[in-house]
Amino acid sequence: MMRHLKAVGAVCLLVVFIQSIGQAQWIGEKASFNSNWKFHKGQAEGAENPSFDDSEWRTLDLPHDWAMEGPFSKEYNARAGGLPFHGTGWYRKSFTVPAEDKDKQTEITFDGAMYDAHVWINGKFLGNRPFGYIGFHFDLTPYLNYGGENVIAVRLQPEDLSSRWYPGAGLYRNAWISVNDPVHFKTWGTFITTPEVTKKSATVEIKTEIVNASAGASKVKWITKILDKEGRVVVKKSIPVTLPSASPVQKKATLKVPRPNLWDTENPYLYSVRMEIEKDGKVVENQTETLGIRTIRYEVGKGFFLNGKLTRMQGACLHHDLGPLGAAVSRRATERQLEIMKSMGVNAIRTSHNPPSPEQLQFCDKMGFLVQVEAFDCWEMAKVSNGYNKFFVDWHERDLRDMIRRDRNHPSVVMWSIGNEILEQWQEDGAKWAKVLSKIVREEDTTRPVSAGFNSGYPAIDNGLAQTLDVVGFNYKPLEYANWLKENPDFIILASETSSCTSTRGAYHFPIEKYQTHPSRQVTSYDIIGPGWAYPPDIEFDALEKNPSVIGEFIWTGIDYLGEPTPYGGRDNSTNGYWNGDWPVHSSYFAPVDLVGFPKDRYYLYQSQWTTEPMVHVLPHWNWEGKEGETIPVYSFTNCEEAELFLNGKSLGKRVKGVDKTPIKVDFAKWEGGDFMSKYRLRWDVPYAPGELKVIGYNDGKKVAEKVMKTAGTPYQIRLTPDRKEISADGQDLSFISVEVVDKEGNLCPWADHRIRFFVEGEGEIAAVGNGDPSNVTPFTADYQRAFYGKCMLIVKSKNAAGTINVKAMALDKPLKTAETIIRTK
Repeated sequence: MMRHLKAVGAVCLLVVFIQSIGQAQWIGEKASFNSNWKFHKGQAEGAENPSFDDSEWRTLDLPHDWAMEGPFSKEYNARAGGLPFHGTGWYRKSFTVPAEDKDKQTEITFDGAMYDAHVWINGKFLGNRPFGYIGFHFDLTPYLNYGGENVIAVRLQPEDLSSRWYPGAGLYRNAWISVNDPVHFKTWGTFITTPEVTKKSATVEIKTEIVNASAGASKVKWITKILDKEGRVVVKKSIPVTLPSASPVQKKATLKVPRPNLWDTENPYLYSVRMEIEKDGKVVENQTETLGIRTIRYEVGKGFFLNGKLTRMQGACLHHDLGPLGAAVSRRATERQLEIMKSMGVNAIRTSHNPPSPEQLQFCDKMGFLVQVEAFDCWEMAKVSNGYNKFFVDWHERDLRDMIRRDRNHPSVVMWSIGNEILEQWQEDGAKWAKVLSKIVREEDTTRPVSAGFNSGYPAIDNGLAQTLDVVGFNYKPLEYANWLKENPDFIILASETSSCTSTRGAYHFPIEKYQTHPSRQVTSYDIIGPGWAYPPDIEFDALEKNPSVIGEFIWTGIDYLGEPTPYGGRDNSTNGYWNGDWPVHSSYFAPVDLVGFPKDRYYLYQSQWTTEPMVHVLPHWNWEGKEGETIPVYSFTNCEEAELFLNGKSLGKRVKGVDKTPIKVDFAKWEGGDFMSKYRLRWDVPYAPGELKVIGYNDGKKVAEKVMKTAGTPYQIRLTPDRKEISADGQDLSFISVEVVDKEGNLCPWADHRIRFFVEGEGEIAAVGNGDPSNVTPFTADYQRAFYGKCMLIVKSKNAAGTINVKAMALDKPLKTAETIIRTK
């Protein structure tokens, strides 16, 4: 077992967006290969051949997720989002390569293709890649028509019953082309570490593979510069390199950064590393990356240390889809998800249960998140009939090595996970594959620990599987931490998946009681409902307080995702077919943030534990016509010392956090304690009267936070609130516009369910619509949406010209005052 593990700062690739291979570019840098692809859904015999007629095919840009066009249908599996992701899809792209590039090396990279990709260039088969989440690349050089037309063709064949959640379909991540000198840096061949870091200096060690694809030997200089945030050169080194013909050479450079600025979760300072190859006095190749200098250490009995400081992981699991945008990668949508997590107090992300997009890790580096990168959801034993288990034996090594080589230079990455709830944990020989995978990880990277998440602890301990790991992850086992730490004193334990509490934004069911499902097919936002393994967040808070050496938790999940609509439809890992018994529910209820990014009440419960800026929250909403005089349970979540509740100006008393406890209904596996007395929630039982409900938070007796909930009147108007009123005119940037139904005074009408149509004119278009209702089957691509508990979301995408985007919203079925807003593109 690992008792002390020190690790290092690292880098993320700096991408350069260039529209075509024929345009000028600095040799060695990647150019976008996303534009002007042809797409066809269905079989297309002979489509790999250059002469194939694709003139009737649709023209589009990548990234592209074909299933998002729908329709939602009971013909498809609600467990996987109720969308048509499976079948065959073809992509083709024609492009030219200048004749003068004949002596260069040309490579194509796909960041991900869902799934079972087969790739051809000019009719020549390049290869296939079954795993939809892994990036891959091919050398095109031997097969190109220089000075003429070239055709690349990609066939994807996602299968039904191949995923436990919505996987997406097609070329859903970015594609890149790079034109390199014959002497060039190998893709994913650079590993940057900081083995020694002090206040005075940081040692930066750079190992890289340089390839010589030319016929003869070559003498070059490898020049490395480290630049600070302002672009000033901090240190520079030049090393002569002799390269034999057609052979890669691994070289190492060691540089010292004086008085380094350290990367951490609060100040994620990033340097840049500029590497060049100089041949005959001319720079012929370059690679620019970002560098975060930091140390990590995991210590038995103590926990996780970042730059020598004990740091608790306040983490969230995130699936890869982007809600109404589907699986198609979007930089802005990815950034927004992480912004929402950061505002909740999250400092760590688990990429459940697969390799993430490069963009997610780039933003984690920039924004200061700790990341556990996870490789697999299954090994050789199947969870669903057409899952990755079909490919695992043949592909596990290649996929795992490529994942690590691609992602090992990110300072945000602090841990590798080789599996989630793999079924081998129950097998007598369950440690067999764990030993194989752990060995691969340690061969590729000795600076970070190996982990995995188990949903059954004792079998994985008894068969030796857990002992193969450096950090042992347990899913939904808060009552066992103390026992396992006592019985296994050399364990470093992570709560790798926690809570699984379910709720619907804006829904409140009375009385407060435990139930499995509700006739509304929604789940109360009092946050006590979940499947048999689940429990309210309060239980985990308590367990972590009592076991301080557990290095932290990753809640399931940070943001709702498509598919897996527990508690409706089926049981995880026990219902391997279709989950359509409660159709039309087709997306998850697990998260404290809904599918479109609106916070639920639970968001504020986590915020009250994970942030220090004074805050206070109150629930439920205060529109309960017909319940006058009836008792309404009112909860407050706060990080303040005290909270005081007022109804129509009258104090209903103060509550002291940690002293005044709230009984909450708890019933999950091995729980025998009845109601849990939570010190994390404050409660008042209030006879309902319309008006103003206000809660005030106090520290040292002084008011530091306040929140007001008012009884809304008759729905009167629509309110549009863009998250950004200025976006880039690049054809990709997004503005997320919150759409609310409010009364004359601007109070949200929590029961409003108006159908609202959107009109978008100018330099933008509708990217998607949604409302966070797991049972909503309005197409994400529609120009209308129903308000759900008073809210819905419009996502607008820029075009490629500067100007304005004029947005108008009007009600279709009930009268409301229309609303307009303007987004500027530049």
